[in-house]
Amino acid sequence: MCGIVGAVAQRDVAEILVEGLRRLEYRGYDSAGVAVVDSESNLTRVRRLGKVQELADAVEQSPLVGGTGIAHTRWATHGEPSEANAHPHMSGDNIALVHNGIIENHEELRELLTERGYVFVSQTDTEVIAHLVEWELRTAATLLEAVQKTAAQLEGAYGTVVMDRRDPERVVVARSGSPLVIGLGVGENFLASDQLALLNVTRRFMFLEEGDVAEITRREVNIFDVDGQPATREVHESNLQQDAADKGQYRHYMQKEIYEQPSALINTMEGRIGSDSVIVESIGNGATDILENVEHVQIVACGTSYNAGMVARYWFEAMAGVSCDVEIASEFRYRKFVTRPNSLLITLSQSGETADTLAALRLAKEKGYMAAMTICNVAGSSLVRESDLAFMTRAGTEIGVASTKAFTTQLVTLLMFVTALGKEKGLIDTAKEKAIVDSLHSLPTQVEKALAFDKPIEQLAEDFADKHHALFLGRGEFYPIAMEASLKLKEISYIHAEAYAAGELKHGPLALIDADMPVIVVAPTNDLLEKLKSNIEEVRARGGLLYVFADSEAGFEEVDGMKIITMPRVDEVIAPIFYTVPMQLLSYHVALIKGTDVDQPRNLAKAVTVE
Repeated sequence: MCGIVGAVAQRDVAEILVEGLRRLEYRGYDSAGVAVVDSESNLTRVRRLGKVQELADAVEQSPLVGGTGIAHTRWATHGEPSEANAHPHMSGDNIALVHNGIIENHEELRELLTERGYVFVSQTDTEVIAHLVEWELRTAATLLEAVQKTAAQLEGAYGTVVMDRRDPERVVVARSGSPLVIGLGVGENFLASDQLALLNVTRRFMFLEEGDVAEITRREVNIFDVDGQPATREVHESNLQQDAADKGQYRHYMQKEIYEQPSALINTMEGRIGSDSVIVESIGNGATDILENVEHVQIVACGTSYNAGMVARYWFEAMAGVSCDVEIASEFRYRKFVTRPNSLLITLSQSGETADTLAALRLAKEKGYMAAMTICNVAGSSLVRESDLAFMTRAGTEIGVASTKAFTTQLVTLLMFVTALGKEKGLIDTAKEKAIVDSLHSLPTQVEKALAFDKPIEQLAEDFADKHHALFLGRGEFYPIAMEASLKLKEISYIHAEAYAAGELKHGPLALIDADMPVIVVAPTNDLLEKLKSNIEEVRARGGLLYVFADSEAGFEEVDGMKIITMPRVDEVIAPIFYTVPMQLLSYHVALIKGTDVDQPRNLAKAVTVE
């Protein structure tokens, strides 16, 4: 969602702040702003609607001088995208503040503050925080105390940074439900909502925990926990690549990340599979005990990660003999449910900060789950820190809002875990484990073969230039792959797309079929192929326009109204991962034809850190 960058230094920090915002553009936003205060207590604020470049141009025309500053990219929640609603927000001439998250009791606070004489100049929930800090500072001894008192009055999620013009060498930050990281320098310190923003100035980071409030100066970082007690947080050395936000030879981040999948999959599997087995110890400390005792798996996730969980459900039950439920996190956390005995909660998230998934984890801890494991891409994220076990995907930084390599690496991680569990439960013997591992070893090469279909798929995409709707069909574990494919198409091309289990066609969706409705089918060779062929004939008989992605042994012949994209034969266990790649390419090329913003599609954000 929104991005935060801050700094306390002796040098001018405006360029550092704006560059940090550039590195966070992938998160999605509609406006940007920066505020800087100098040693003479002069505070200057600049805000612009639109891209960070608009802000950068404004700062270049009127350079900002000062060693303490905060900056923000806003993704609208309360109030339309506008310069007036952009951050930083101020209370009077002294308090400047940026904020990620949603303040759920902002209406009550706004009414209270209006009665106290405050005049609101924006539609945002954030402005109430600025006025509350100003009010508390009238009686508090320090800015830190004022922010602590303010935080106690807030309900909802927030990561917020406050500075006072009259105290120009200090900022105070507070974190509840929205991530903040402190970057440690030499004679200077920084902060951000994502360490990627600060890799050009430091590689040493401390991650704030839930309820933390911290006071940051050039030489000190003082952290206080949710109870107001002094706390220490471990310092981590980041090994992220500084050029992760560079598109290189590619036109878009999404294209780059699609093509990074062979290397990302290698990284995911490195040290976790041997020549013929999954290395259980690589899953993490305590994994063996979990594998021995788990009798049920509950997967909780959102969006693309939910689709990965849906694929894994087939694997858990067919390969490991363990029952598995998959639920959308925003539904799971708000319904009454029964916790099964010896149930393992698995959360899936690229960022590790997805608000609903994190809330589901915390709820599950209260409901007696045996253990909680997260499958995540970001070390040090909230899900990783708060779970009993973290199985990292190692996908590398993913910038494009529409997840690609995050999805395929999640599937590989899940497949390795299922294999280890099936081995423990006695359903996967040595020969079968070796066959799975051999398939995994072959996967990066197979994905390279799928990427070689880029040009034919680009030509195919031209058929979608005038389309407004599409259907995706699959059966078995390929139904969730169809779900993921439809999600990608709607995310980045704005074509309305739906996915159905092909056997459901007769129960309603056939009513949609006509010559203007493209129907994309995922058709590998498996036990359900003949059933799927019958479903395809049902579409053909009603004049539907079919695009069938089928392997070379599936026995399809191209006829009027049906185009066959013949894919190489792959082992059945890795086929769902393999067939994801041509679906990604199709969505990408259709989006190019439609002329949409591929990396930052409208109304969406990369990391959903609010409900």
